[in-house]
Amino acid sequence: MQRQKSILSFFQKPSQENQNSGTRRVPQFPVTQRNVSGSDQPKATDPVVEIRGTDTPPEKVPRQIFPASFVANDDSSGSSLFSSIMHKFVKADDRERASDRNQSNCGSSELHVVSEKINEPEGSPKIGVAAQQGGEDNIVKSTGKVYQSCVLNIESDDNIPGPETPGMQPLVPRLKRIQEGGPKSEDNCDRALLGSSKRMKMFEDSMLLNKNDKDVSDTASKFDWLDPSQIRDANKRRPDDPLYDKTTLYVPPNAFTKMSASQKQYWSTKCQYMDVLLFFKVGKFYELYELDAEIGHKELDWKITLSGVGKCRQVGISESGIDDAVQKLVARGYKVGRIEQLETSDKAKARGANSVISRKLVEVVSPSTATDYHIGPDAVHLLAIKEVGMDNGQTVYGFAFVDCAALKFWVGSINDDASCAALGALLLQVSPKELIYESRGLSKEVQKALRKYSLTGPSALQLTPMQPIFADASEVRNLVHSKGYFKGSLNLQNHALKSVIHPDVTLSALGGLINHLSRLMLDDVLRNGDLLPYQVYRGCLKMDGQTLVNLEIFSNNADGGPAGTLYKYLDNCVTSSGKRLLRTWICHPLMDVEGINNRLNVVEDMLAHPEIMLLVGQYLRKIPDLERLLGRIRASFQSSAALLLPLLGKKVLKQRVKAFGTLVKGLRVGMDLLLLLQTEEHLSTPLLKVFKLPLFSGSDGLDKFLTQFEAAIDSDFPNYKNHDVTDKDAEIISILIELFIEKATEWSEIIHAINCVDVLRSFTVTASSSCGAAMSRPFILPLLKNVVLSQETRGPILKAKGLWHPFALGENGMPVPNDIILGEDTSGYHPRTLLLTGPNMGGKSTLLRTACLAVILAQLGCYVPCEMCVISLVDTIFTRLGATDRIMAGESTFFVECTETASVLQNATQDSLVILDELGRGTSTFDGYAIAYAVFRHLIEKVNCRLLFATHYHPLTKEFASHPHVNLQHMACTFRSKSECSSESKELVFLYRLASGACPESYGLQVAVMAGIPEQVIRTASKAGQVIRKSIGESFRVSERRSEFSTLHEEWLTNLMAVSRIEDGKFDEDDVLDTLFCLWHELKNSYRLGN
Repeated sequence: MQRQKSILSFFQKPSQENQNSGTRRVPQFPVTQRNVSGSDQPKATDPVVEIRGTDTPPEKVPRQIFPASFVANDDSSGSSLFSSIMHKFVKADDRERASDRNQSNCGSSELHVVSEKINEPEGSPKIGVAAQQGGEDNIVKSTGKVYQSCVLNIESDDNIPGPETPGMQPLVPRLKRIQEGGPKSEDNCDRALLGSSKRMKMFEDSMLLNKNDKDVSDTASKFDWLDPSQIRDANKRRPDDPLYDKTTLYVPPNAFTKMSASQKQYWSTKCQYMDVLLFFKVGKFYELYELDAEIGHKELDWKITLSGVGKCRQVGISESGIDDAVQKLVARGYKVGRIEQLETSDKAKARGANSVISRKLVEVVSPSTATDYHIGPDAVHLLAIKEVGMDNGQTVYGFAFVDCAALKFWVGSINDDASCAALGALLLQVSPKELIYESRGLSKEVQKALRKYSLTGPSALQLTPMQPIFADASEVRNLVHSKGYFKGSLNLQNHALKSVIHPDVTLSALGGLINHLSRLMLDDVLRNGDLLPYQVYRGCLKMDGQTLVNLEIFSNNADGGPAGTLYKYLDNCVTSSGKRLLRTWICHPLMDVEGINNRLNVVEDMLAHPEIMLLVGQYLRKIPDLERLLGRIRASFQSSAALLLPLLGKKVLKQRVKAFGTLVKGLRVGMDLLLLLQTEEHLSTPLLKVFKLPLFSGSDGLDKFLTQFEAAIDSDFPNYKNHDVTDKDAEIISILIELFIEKATEWSEIIHAINCVDVLRSFTVTASSSCGAAMSRPFILPLLKNVVLSQETRGPILKAKGLWHPFALGENGMPVPNDIILGEDTSGYHPRTLLLTGPNMGGKSTLLRTACLAVILAQLGCYVPCEMCVISLVDTIFTRLGATDRIMAGESTFFVECTETASVLQNATQDSLVILDELGRGTSTFDGYAIAYAVFRHLIEKVNCRLLFATHYHPLTKEFASHPHVNLQHMACTFRSKSECSSESKELVFLYRLASGACPESYGLQVAVMAGIPEQVIRTASKAGQVIRKSIGESFRVSERRSEFSTLHEEWLTNLMAVSRIEDGKFDEDDVLDTLFCLWHELKNSYRLGN
């Protein structure tokens, strides 16, 4: 009985006088006093409004474990008993994942913990473990039974390393150690407790049995309105409602009446930001609560405790580690916000003894809007899109996207068909981290396309439906004008939207983007950002989304990484901004002969002067990311709110000083480089045709202007990278920034010029490091429609001698060159179509890709991997490669083939380059052959474009063997004997060489042997093949005879027969003569060289 009385005294509720006194006494697990005063749920209109209350939580202080009056060597039985068992009633740490916690009845050791808090005002940072109601009868009866209402089951796993939860020092629960195999400590006191009386054993058993009676896990929130079975959005919709808004939360008004002021501060903001992890600043710590705490535990391995605002689940980190924590969470795809203290506790108390510290949401960082936190060299884009169907069956997409780090916005629109090829091009060009769209505002076809292209690349695209519909164009214009957004683009209608085909749809998408950014506290970006037009296709070589995927321009098809891509091959850039410009150039190869030759002139000159190329590289390595630094400085203009925050203000100011100093010093290095290049007359002339430069010299020149800022930095911030800021520094740096951005346009021009130099140097490095193989400057001819045919240019042409794939080498590590001629030139007539056959794995697909890459490189202004190259401009590249399905998009292999082929047939022109690889293999042999035959004939007789058509349908080679527009070639191979004793033991060897004529067969059985198919299966297949050949031998003989009479002969004969059937007196003699003349002219042109 004495032992039970001691335990009861340990749980005893403190007296009123002790609560009111200023002395903190022993109470280890006090009962929380609920504050019944409060107000209804505040309106969710403005989450950043400062909320003031009636209580001031103190700064964090170490938790007092022993009372001030406690004496360690006290010999009283009660104290001795207390000292021997008190370590059992410490807070245990949950180390299991949320999905595992629900299975708390299965095999994990648990400890029932009761915790209280005494003598601290409501809203204190560490309020306790569980809200207890009632007196001591609520806690423990004299029989030793622990009531379920006051006991929480907390799973503990302290073997997992991780940051400590602020405000506590976790201990390994003794019960856990006992259950895991006995005490591991040699402490005599522990040994005595292990063998103590049966009453203590009954007490421990009672706690374990209580767990089985009712599953009260710490994963279950104390708030009913957070329970998955009851959670609702702000409009009281459940998650199964199609209009459910997962970004908001409904908190019942009566719940706010039971909250302290600090609780109201948190939940009034959190209920509007359920998609954001909100760190709540308490003293010198940042804390996550409830659902956010689960994510902190899962992602960062933080230990969950029951404390914080309102005695809820909580994890936290000290203010010294918050930046690192935010960076990790953002890198894992989370939006992260920070609710900061606007004052210290002393200032709050100065307003009144019961005043609460003012707080507000000051920052939200997301993966698509990050401007810092080591985001890497690649551009980080947030894209908003609006879909509108048209009467003609086409779809219009208005779009707007932003690079917050560079402080640039782009807007535009595109027309698309059911294939969503243009939408795919937009997604792959912009490569957004996140795409926002109207909830239920996209068709199923578009959603399929988004799923398809969201899986392309190293990181998946985050799709975010927005519940409120995007505003219409007039509302967006009014919003931009009233808020003062895009100050650098004064006339919104005439500037960015001037070249947009569908401005209203585009403005609606821009409105959705603006609302999203405003919600993320990025009004500074909106006010100071530049608004620019964006063209997906206009004025450049068109490559739709599927072509960019098929040619592996930015990501390979193996793992989505950059290895083996054109971007990786060309990327020898030194600066981060240069890498981003290179990607932009690759997305938009030029269609202007003069512009292409200007770039080629610079590359040629650098190749002729390698010492200049080395010197340029040395300068570029000293230049930081000027584009992002300028964006950060411009965003900070007239933005002093962050500087007013206690403690955080100095940190922001220090970062601003460092950024400005780094920008000024980096611009000096860049300007010195440009001034040096201007002294090289042979190089400066072609360079100035690629980009323009502002005035450098003179009293108004940028050189003198920049020198003044350098002097100011050296004078006021000599150690700008680690400057010890003072209050007066804020005013100084603000004045300097205001003066600096007066010439923001000129600084942007200089940065663009430096980026161009970096990319052109990268082209030069690529041309000079070619593994010993030939690299040549391409000779570019204009589009056929822009010139009058002459003896020198007789139509579209693609002629390359010794062409090799830049990053697909032979078995010996050396490139394998081949000659490709498509089209007619002064050397003679050549068909524009290449019908390519050859063995499996023989290199057909590689050759097709090589031809496309040669065109892209040439129109980029880069050297081409060949001995000689002549190319007339290509307007569009179409590709149909490989056999792939799109399970996620619900598309079969054959459907994918037909979709890509349909885009070719509908959009190809005479100036296009089309590559089709094994068309028709996704269906039956006869259907596949029929489709391949019809498509091939349409392209060579109706479109007459440059075409490379690879196939295993060998009857096609017979059907078109004598066609004047078709050239038959194959990828060569040979056999070598494995052993001298067996003539059948021959190994197929691929030569990867382009040879004349058709390949006799595809050698599929030989490839099957190489793949490891059993020999018995191979023999069976060989016999089956012989039977099939014999059974349809007559058809083969018929196709052999077709080689001398092609489809074009049929067309001519049909016309002649039609003329002969016209009865006397029923025809116009002139029409007949015209028809016969056209046939004669066509025959003459087709066979004039052959005869």
